Amino acid sequence: MASVILGRPRTPRAAKEPPVTDVRLARRQLLVDGVPTLVVAGEIHYFRLRREHWRGRLELLRTAGADTVATYVPWVVHERADGTLDLTGRTDPTLDLGAFLDLAAELGLQALVRPGPFVMAEMAGEGVPDRVRREHPEVVPVGWGGATAPTGDLDYLAPAFLAETRRWYAAVGEVVGPRTAPNGGPVIAVQLDNEIGMLAWVSGSPQLTADACVGLRDWLAERYGDGLVARYPGLPDACDPAALADAVRRPREGWATALRLDLGRFSRERFATYVDALEEAAESAGMGGVPFLINVHGTTGGSGASFPIGLSQLALTFPGHAQRAAGSDHYLGDLTLATAGDLHLMNAHLAALSDDEQPATSLEHEAGHADYGDDLAARTDPSAVVLKTRLSLAQGHRLLNFYLFAGGTNFVADPPRSDGTTRFGITGERHGFAAPVGPEGQRGPSFDSTAEAMRVAARLAPWLADADEEHDDLALALVLDDYLTEYPVPGSDDDAHAVAELAHARGGGPRGLLPRVLLTLGYRYGAVDLARDGDLPRTVVLGSPVAADAAVQARLATHVRGGGSLLLLGSLPTTELDGTPCTILSDALGVRVVGEVRDRPGWFTSVTSTWGHGTERRVGRAQLYEAEGAQVVLAEAMSGTPCGLALEAGAGRAVVLGCDWGADLGLFTTALTWLGAAPGLVREAIPGLITLTTRAADGSRLLHALNVGGSPVSTSITLDGVALWEGAPLTLQARTGVALPIGVRVSGHSLTATAEIESVDGWLDGREDGWVDRGVAILAGPGRAWLDGTEVEVVRDEDAGSGAPSFRVPLGPAR
Repeated sequence: MASVILGRPRTPRAAKEPPVTDVRLARRQLLVDGVPTLVVAGEIHYFRLRREHWRGRLELLRTAGADTVATYVPWVVHERADGTLDLTGRTDPTLDLGAFLDLAAELGLQALVRPGPFVMAEMAGEGVPDRVRREHPEVVPVGWGGATAPTGDLDYLAPAFLAETRRWYAAVGEVVGPRTAPNGGPVIAVQLDNEIGMLAWVSGSPQLTADACVGLRDWLAERYGDGLVARYPGLPDACDPAALADAVRRPREGWATALRLDLGRFSRERFATYVDALEEAAESAGMGGVPFLINVHGTTGGSGASFPIGLSQLALTFPGHAQRAAGSDHYLGDLTLATAGDLHLMNAHLAALSDDEQPATSLEHEAGHADYGDDLAARTDPSAVVLKTRLSLAQGHRLLNFYLFAGGTNFVADPPRSDGTTRFGITGERHGFAAPVGPEGQRGPSFDSTAEAMRVAARLAPWLADADEEHDDLALALVLDDYLTEYPVPGSDDDAHAVAELAHARGGGPRGLLPRVLLTLGYRYGAVDLARDGDLPRTVVLGSPVAADAAVQARLATHVRGGGSLLLLGSLPTTELDGTPCTILSDALGVRVVGEVRDRPGWFTSVTSTWGHGTERRVGRAQLYEAEGAQVVLAEAMSGTPCGLALEAGAGRAVVLGCDWGADLGLFTTALTWLGAAPGLVREAIPGLITLTTRAADGSRLLHALNVGGSPVSTSITLDGVALWEGAPLTLQARTGVALPIGVRVSGHSLTATAEIESVDGWLDGREDGWVDRGVAILAGPGRAWLDGTEVEVVRDEDAGSGAPSFRVPLGPAR
């Protein structure tokens, strides 16, 4: 009997197996030697480990189930006190990057290299040597009021900084270049810088060096032409750079909102120019021929609501570049109903901004127990990393880097530091105490759950590496300009109000409600970037602030009047983002905004509903309407004035909910049904239950079901009009997930089962009349199975060695 693998296998690369030679992005897939692949990586910082400990940590990574090691390459550590760069271990054996990569290859691991120049990672100077700031003080940006940046930020486009970065990349390239996949090495991807724009965002301090201010003045002149004087009366000319810089850093009150918006758009272009320069430097240093990755920051305080700020900043850095891909960087802690809605929307937004060639990745996929303060205040449930992994895989992620996989040591800095710590890291001697593998190499409380997450990815890879997430004809709209709020103008009450209004309703709408409601109702939704060309889905769902760009309003108006449908939660826009009156959308819908009621001392704004529960509900604010012929859905309780409408406009329909309405599932079900948005997957609406489907290139489909709640759930499911499993209910225990085959192609058959596929194996059975292909699908647990539409027996076998049973589905001859 000769053993073979039937179906669509994916096995870890053996230590002695020849290395890959070609890695590229195509059709939203990651192709490794032409084969669609899921990459499962874990971050290990070689520079935080004694060299003799490298092998043990890498072996633990292999044991956990990863096929790739990721690591920062920190400039601040490799640049020594004498100004030389050591990446070969000349001064310290822990700095031999090549030896680390070679050891990874020896152990059968690929590598993802992240050379900065910024690395963050709790490093002194954010990973950039202090010498750069000391020798080139002009690269240290100033912000509002001429104040020096309060972070370690630097002017990305300062000539001196770019020159220093090219020197750094050249040194890294001498080691990494010969070890890239096209050269037979383990390096399959290179990340360009890290969390670009994050430092300016978190501090609210833009990069306003003199050169940047001159560049901004030129950009404004090109964008507004003769209208520049009206937009910025009194703005000095670029021929007086000192006066210009002072005017930009201390803007007049009348400029504030316009300057915040324009500065954000201008910075997008600067970031894109910077990334182009980094790619050129990387290729010149020999690190080309593999995909370049862009790390998108944006989560804060355990919420993903601000993630599109990072997307907005980097919106021009990866679209249009076929061999660049963007990756999320998320720290959400536990996956709850709230954070699951955030993560799902983050993933959808990332996909909406990516081109057809670019797969989604997660370059810092939060692992560990999240007690980053080492104070027992924030330990997450071990199931969180598994649930996050399942959700991201179901949404098309092709690379997950579990960060941080192994902790280590912040060694004494060389050169010595003078900023309160003797170490090159800012967390003390021990670093990564929340990681699955602790600083001393011990398996931490999250090791097993991280390993389970990695095994899930490997197990599902045969049917996910080339699969697409299936969507209903509905999408949540992404309006990137709603997130041009990273540089609020200090001291401007008008601009502070404008920023607060945007933050109130953008993205998921007031309270971030929309993604949670759609997931609860079973909708399989994606996102659509309203600034990009292309067809819109039939139903657009929008969290809408009171301000919206004229082009966005016009596109939505055209969509509805042309036969599409719109569900809007928040406010009908009455102005453009800069405050200029603009009612394109409301005019197209035949609605007039006549006022607004808000909470105030002694007043509790309430609204009554004719849909859903049909009761009075407390809200924080309500926008009031007049609209002839519209159906009143919501009304302000005291006056009876409409604040929610269902209306027809042209050939389409719209539902406008002009308040911060709550999770009235009945109302939203009625609204979406009236708009013609029918879910293709029908089940009971259960908060905490998420159901998605994927379809691979050969037609294989998986039903992904996650229960992020604390209680078991059970529901029957109908998909595309057919009751799954002959109407039997799906039951999920608390905080668990599955990816069930619903027509998976294995060994020439179509397999459907109520348990996840653990593996597929097969053999060649010798008979008198010749050799016959036979195979078996191993299920992860007991259940029912259907082969080519006919129910077949699931065979339970007891494993004499482990005592654990296995559940086998004989597949019969291949077809």
